[in-house]
Amino acid sequence: MEGSNQTSPERFILIGLSNILYLQILCFFVFLVMYVLTLTGNSLLIIAVRINLKLQTPMYFFLSNLSILDICFSSTIVPKILINTISVDRSISRLGCALQMYFHLALGATECIVLAIMAYDRFVAICNPLHYTNIMSKMLCSCLAAGSWSFCFMNSAIHVVLTFHLPFCRSHHVNHFFCEMPPFFRLSCKDTWFNEIVMYISAGIIATCSFVLILISYVNIISSILRIRSSQGRQKAFSTCASHLTVVSLYYGTIMFMYLRPPSLHSPETDKIISILYTAVTPMLNPIIYSMRNKDVKGTIRIIFIGHSL
Repeated sequence: MEGSNQTSPERFILIGLSNILYLQILCFFVFLVMYVLTLTGNSLLIIAVRINLKLQTPMYFFLSNLSILDICFSSTIVPKILINTISVDRSISRLGCALQMYFHLALGATECIVLAIMAYDRFVAICNPLHYTNIMSKMLCSCLAAGSWSFCFMNSAIHVVLTFHLPFCRSHHVNHFFCEMPPFFRLSCKDTWFNEIVMYISAGIIATCSFVLILISYVNIISSILRIRSSQGRQKAFSTCASHLTVVSLYYGTIMFMYLRPPSLHSPETDKIISILYTAVTPMLNPIIYSMRNKDVKGTIRIIFIGHSL
């Protein structure tokens, strides 16, 4: 019975970011501000797309999907960070940990694919403008979105089942601020080579294939833009892609560095810093990046605030 409890703990302890009091207080307020900005910015973007007919296009349909993903992704992790930062008890149940890992992996992978679909959307809009409405039909957009969500949620279930079938007999203390796969591999007394191979294959297929699709789309986009004779036309075309490219660089850079590094390069402190970037910082920045360059979005958000103030 005692051996069973060692290999199948009912609760894990999340060590968190720091044990120093003033750093804990600082972390609490920084994460709280980022979370409020994430919820506010993404919610405003979703509302703006819903109420402005000009924004009800395939591009903004996927942008709304991205905002929903960011809200859910951040809500899966940040509230637990806030609670653990001010709480003496940093434990999390086995089921709670499995659910957090499941939604974090599923939502993160879905965001990868949605960003790739958005790149394809820009490719069709710039390279085939006359056929854009026919190609990017409502049916296709709905199927692409539903397919992305479904595939990634099924893929996540495989990783969670494999991870929580490992015997965790080294320790119940997770050197991280949320339940993520690499720190759990370090807790197992069993060789985790199979789990790591499955993780690399999955991350490779989702992240690399999505990244390649983005790369191919932008190679064609750039070649089409360079053929535009007027500098004003080129600038307008580039501006529609700049926001997406910024978001892609932020998100893919951190995700690929986190999940495609060899095990020898993984360290708890580096993992924590990278995780902060894609779980809290990127979801907060996405709506800001997309809103800054878009007059229609900014105008609609102003109308929302004016309407509420009257």
